[in-house]
Amino acid sequence: MVTLFNRLVYHLAGADENQLRRQIEFLRAENQMLRSRLPRTIKVTPNEKARLIKLGRPLGKAVWTLITIVHPHSFSRWLRQADGTSDVKRRKPRSGRPRTPDEVRDLVLRIAGETGWGYTRILGELKKLGITTISRSTVVNILRAAGLDPGPKRGEGTWDDFLKRHAQTLWQCDFIGKRVLTWRGWREAFFIIFINVKTRRAWASPCSFKPNGLWTARQGAAFIEEHRADPNAPTIVIHDRDTKFMGRFRTLIRKRGVTPLATQHTSPNMNAYAERMVQTLKQECLDHFVFLGRKHLDHVVKEFLIHYHTERPHQAIGNRRIMDTRSAPAARASPYRLRHLDCEERLGGLLKHYRWRKAA
Repeated sequence: MVTLFNRLVYHLAGADENQLRRQIEFLRAENQMLRSRLPRTIKVTPNEKARLIKLGRPLGKAVWTLITIVHPHSFSRWLRQADGTSDVKRRKPRSGRPRTPDEVRDLVLRIAGETGWGYTRILGELKKLGITTISRSTVVNILRAAGLDPGPKRGEGTWDDFLKRHAQTLWQCDFIGKRVLTWRGWREAFFIIFINVKTRRAWASPCSFKPNGLWTARQGAAFIEEHRADPNAPTIVIHDRDTKFMGRFRTLIRKRGVTPLATQHTSPNMNAYAERMVQTLKQECLDHFVFLGRKHLDHVVKEFLIHYHTERPHQAIGNRRIMDTRSAPAARASPYRLRHLDCEERLGGLLKHYRWRKAA
């Protein structure tokens, strides 16, 4: 039985040149229609590939106008592979200055990120370190490729820069008010909370029903004297523009070598650490009590600060306790036996923390 392909060959063989050209154009159009309905990429088997090479090689460059199952460049690569010729083009060695080593590029970006220096200062630092194979323009190009300004930072810098520079000895303070029940009825008692930006260590003054400017100044002086020998002894104290802070308080702490810094208008983030401490103290402790006098309030605040410093993990310092000098909590070997775990409480069970029972 004669196949369809054989009948097509017989028909083409008996046609003249014009008929043959029209028939080829018809077959090409029909092939494009069929090809458009197939997947974009068609994988051929080794036998199919060999058959295409055998039929296409005699056609020469004419096969470029006929082949559609793969790109003509792919077919040319098949021919070169079949002939055993190499398909890898040899590249001429690049001429000119060699590429800057990645280690040098990383060092330039590190210095720029840590210091904010311009390209001239960075180049000088590299020369000091013995890296003399880099030019001024190369440093500029490295900075620009990383999206950094080649020029140095000028001016006083941002508020974040100020906090990072002074955090070790920078303290913030704010008033906290709480209603207290006395034999005369309800009265508003106030105390001042101080907090260190670096360590989050806090200090609270005794409370008072009359927190005038003189009382505020005395509490500031007491705070400075108590922390004078501390590694985080205050050099700058940030406060808001409450009138009780703006008079004798500033004068007295300045005489003791501490710089008072009042917050600017409409700049709430300048005293954010102190305000967050006020929120923490109220939500975790003060809002849960009815206070019977000033001594009761002072006692509750003192107990909370002991818990805050020695028992409560703090997220801002890696979930360590503030008074814990270790860089990381000591790992405990398993198994974790719950009968060896104790829950300790303060203030009638309001403040809780857990610890492993010491071995007998």
